[in-house]
Formats: sequence, C-alpha cells, structure tokens
Amino acid sequence: MNLIENIREGLRAIQGNLLRTILTGLIISIGIMSLVGILTAVDSVKHSLDETFSSLGANSFDIERKGANNRGSRQGRTEKIYPNITYEEATEYKEQMSDDAVVSLSAFISGATVVKSETDKTNPNINIIAGDEYYLQNQNLNLARGRGFSTYEQDLGTNVAIVGSEIVDNLFPKIDPLGQYITFLGRRFKIIGQLEKEGSTMGGNGGDRRIIIPLETGRQIPRQGDSELNYDIKTAIPKPEELNYVMGEATGIMRNVRHDPIGQEASFEIRRSDSLLESLGEITGYLKMGGFVIGFITLLGASVGLMNIMMVSVNERTREIGVRKALGATILQIRQQFLIEAIVICVMGGLLGILLGVLIGNGIASLIGDGGFIVPWLWIFVGLSICVFVGVVSGYYPAFKASKLDPIESLRYE
Repeated sequence: MNLIENIREGLRAIQGNLLRTILTGLIISIGIMSLVGILTAVDSVKHSLDETFSSLGANSFDIERKGANNRGSRQGRTEKIYPNITYEEATEYKEQMSDDAVVSLSAFISGATVVKSETDKTNPNINIIAGDEYYLQNQNLNLARGRGFSTYEQDLGTNVAIVGSEIVDNLFPKIDPLGQYITFLGRRFKIIGQLEKEGSTMGGNGGDRRIIIPLETGRQIPRQGDSELNYDIKTAIPKPEELNYVMGEATGIMRNVRHDPIGQEASFEIRRSDSLLESLGEITGYLKMGGFVIGFITLLGASVGLMNIMMVSVNERTREIGVRKALGATILQIRQQFLIEAIVICVMGGLLGILLGVLIGNGIASLIGDGGFIVPWLWIFVGLSICVFVGVVSGYYPAFKASKLDPIESLRYE
C-alpha cells in the first residue's frame, strides 16, 4: 500500500462517514473562519484608513497648541495649559515661511451647529471652520461645484461659505445650492461652492458635515465669553524629501514667534501627516496580534474536537485495521492512512473557513469604512498551513494508536 493508495483509502473513509466528516470539517472551518475573518477585517480597515490619511499628503506637517488634545488630568496630575496660537503669531509664521512652503491657517469656529435655509434646517451636527486662501489646497479638498474664496472675500470677511455634500442633501435636495442662502451663528451666508462627497470613514462622515468660511469672517464672529480663537497651521512643501529640514526650520521660527525660552519645552506641537500612518500601523499590529490569539484559541478547541472524533474512528474501525495488518499493511502505512484522513478533513474544513472568513471580514470592514474588497493572501496561506498542522497534531495520536493495534486482537474486536 503506497502513499497514493493511502490517500485514496483516506478519501474513501471520509466518503463512507460523510456526516461525521462534515461535522468535523465544520469544527475546523469555524476556527479558521474566526482567524481569517478577524485578520481580514483588520487589514481592510487599515487599508481604508491608509487611504484616508495618505490623502492628507506625505509632504506636510501641522502645528497646533501643545496640549490641544488633552482630556483633563493624567495619572492624578493636571496637564499644563499652553496659550492658544494667536492670529498675529500664525500670520507672522506664515510670512516667514512663505518662501519655502505653502502655509495655510485655519480655526475651528463652532461644532454641533444648526444650519437653516428658508424652508428647512439641519441637525445640530455641523462643524464651522474658517480657512485662508490655501486651506482647500493644503487639506486636499476638492470642489464638486462652484469656486473658492476670492482675495476680496478673504480680506473683507464677506459672508460666503463652501458647504459639505450632506448639508446640500438636507437643505437643497432638488435645486442647485450655488447662490442660495443659509443661516448659522446669527449670520446669513451665501453658498459659493460645494465640496466633493467624502463618504463615511470609521462609521462617520464629518467631512460632509463641514462648512468653510473665510478666515477673516470667522474672526468677526463673536465668541462666547470673549475667548480667543486657536489657530491651526498646516505647512506643505513641494519636495517631500526636504520635510525634516523644513520642520526643523519651522520649529525655530515658531519658537521665536511664540517667545519660547531656550532650554524649555516648546508651547506647540508639530505633527507629520505620515506619523499618523505610523501610529495606525502600531495599533493595527496589536489588533492583528489579538485577532491571531483569539483565532488560535478557537483552533485549539477545534483540534481537540478533531482528535476526539479520530479516536472514535479508530475504535469503530478496529476490525478493519486488523484485516489490513493481516493482509500485510505495515505500521507506517496504517499511521499514514489515519494522518492523511485527518489532514484532508482539516484542509477541506479550512478552505470553507477561509472563504467564509474573507467574506465576513470584508463585510465587517465595509460597515466600518469603505476599504474595498481585500483578499489576504498571507492569511490564506497561514490558514492552510495551520490546517495541515492541526491535522497532523490531532491525527498523530489516533494514527499511532491504530498502527500499534495487534492484528489478532483487532480481528476479534466487535
């Protein structure tokens, strides 16, 4: 009985016990499905976020007040509060960097804002942002229709606005929004442009709920409690390879503008756009590790179930094993037969689990963000390898036990 005959015999045994084979394969497929499904979902979400963050450009960096994203105290210590970046500081930095880079200034004016037209109004979920003449360019925002702000509108602070697609869908679903008027924050604005639809990312679509107004207009809008606006600065350069040099130059200029003493920490933060991708890579790495552990534990339970079923198979086929040994089958050939049977069951269940895992993983990812359909070839190869490994581990002891059966005692077994 050679290897080919053993494979055929294993397939015949599988066909002869079809229900048991299906149940055993399902145990394996569920384990592989959980492993491949989790890792596929993580890869798909990462791909979606990679595209989102990459659209910000790898040749730019942001400057903002240090501690702007702090959420209160940390480990019992109150975080130091640094002063806002003022308009004067932001414009001075922009003037000094104008020869080396394109600098845009922006300020967050209001969140959770209600926007009204003559006949309707939005939910209180609209963000109002004031930006200068380079804001759209540096943020890689494209217009679906209309135009950007003119120099006249920027200098005088005219009440004009560029709106996101969701605002147009809610307030002007059947008419051209250009030239229409909307009201928010106690002022009436004329729509001159509409942003391209961005869609949802991570379950939200905040980019489509955005209204951009001229920077000078935002400065004129009264603030609650007379609080000053905090300005964000984005710097883009034509050559990405010079980014580190320009960031060093920007740090020196900004420290001088902010009057930060030598030897003390800066009162601002500089963040590269690609640093977000690095942080994202670390997070998804931990997610993959967690998903692999969960899937491996599930497969461990599946391998125990497979071993149990193979032990039952050995007991049921004791007389058959005795006949084969009486006809000249060696210990190695009996062992091969049961090992091949276990491996074939695992591979069949694994292929089904991989197919379901890829579909479920992409389905979960599509609910979170539009990352496209991902086929994780690496995880497919890993999944198949694990299937073979589980088959060998789970089938070895039953195969070893079968090969050691005494043929005389096996023939007497009922």
